[in-house]
Amino acid sequence: MTLLLTHPDADLHETPPGHPEQVARLKAVRRALSGVDLLREDAPEATDAQILRCHPQSYLDMLIAASPTDGWAQLDADTHMAPGSLRAARLAAGAACRAVDAVIGGEADNAFVAMRPPGHHAETAKPMGFCLFGTVAIAAKHALEAHGLDRIAVVDFDVHHGNGTQDLLWDEARTLFVTSHQSPLWPGTGDASETGAHDNVINVPLPPNSDGATFRARIEPALARLDAFAPQLVLVSAGFDAHREDPLAQLDWQEDDFAWITDRLCDLAHAHAGGRLVSCLEGGYDLTALATSVAAHVDVLRRRENG
Repeated sequence: MTLLLTHPDADLHETPPGHPEQVARLKAVRRALSGVDLLREDAPEATDAQILRCHPQSYLDMLIAASPTDGWAQLDADTHMAPGSLRAARLAAGAACRAVDAVIGGEADNAFVAMRPPGHHAETAKPMGFCLFGTVAIAAKHALEAHGLDRIAVVDFDVHHGNGTQDLLWDEARTLFVTSHQSPLWPGTGDASETGAHDNVINVPLPPNSDGATFRARIEPALARLDAFAPQLVLVSAGFDAHREDPLAQLDWQEDDFAWITDRLCDLAHAHAGGRLVSCLEGGYDLTALATSVAAHVDVLRRRENG
C-alpha cells in the first residue's frame, strides 16, 4: 500500500499573515486525502545524525539559536521561524527518512510525505525560500548511509529550481538529480550548464507559460538518463506550483500533467527499484489547485502500488 506520513505539529510552523507558505496548505492536502485508503503514520523527528549528513553542526546551532519564543524570526526575505518551526522542520525531515525505511523494509510499496515547511531550497548552511532543512537530500543521504544503496534518483518538478537539493547533492556521485523548473524565475539558478561534480545533475529549465506538452517533451531525455542510471530508489520533490492557477509562477500545467510525471516515475521505480518511491511535498500555493493536484499524484501512487 501507499504510506502517508504527516503530523499535526506541522501546523506549528506558522508564518506571518499573507505569507503563501501557510498552515492552510497542509490542511487542504489533508482534506483532499481524508477519505483515501492509505497506510497512515505520524512523522517522527529527524535525529541530529540524519540532519548532519547534509548540514553542518554550526547551521543546526544557528537555527536553534534563531528559534523565537514568540512571534517570528525572519531568516531572509521569504523565510521565517515561529516557535514551533524547528520541530515542524525536524518532523518533515524525519518523515522522509522514515518513508525511506518503510519502502526499503517492505512495509509499504511507496510513500507520500505531507509535511511542511518544504525543503528543496535549503542549502548546506543557508535557509532559503521558505525552507530550513534539505528534506529530500537528507532522505537520500539516509538511504545511502543507513541502507547501503548506491544509486538513488532524486526528481524535482516544483516550479522553482531545487537549488538547495542541487547544492547538497552536487558532489554525491551515488545520486542523479533531475529538476524541471520555470526559468527565468526565483531563485535564478538551474541553468542546463549546471551538471554537478560527477555529471549527476540534470536541469530542465522551462520558459514561462510552458504547458504540460512542453514539459513532457523536454523531460524525456532526462527520464532516459534516469532509466540508464537504474536507480535502486526514487525520491521525489513534489511541488505543485507549476499548476496554471498558482499565484507564484507562470507555468500552465493541469492535474493530468502531475499524474503523468508521477506515472513515469513509478515506471522507473518498478523497472529498477522494486517500486520503491518516496514523494515529499514541496510547493503549491493555490489551495484548490494544490489539493486536486496532490489527489491526482497520490491516486497514481495507489494505482501503481503493485506494478
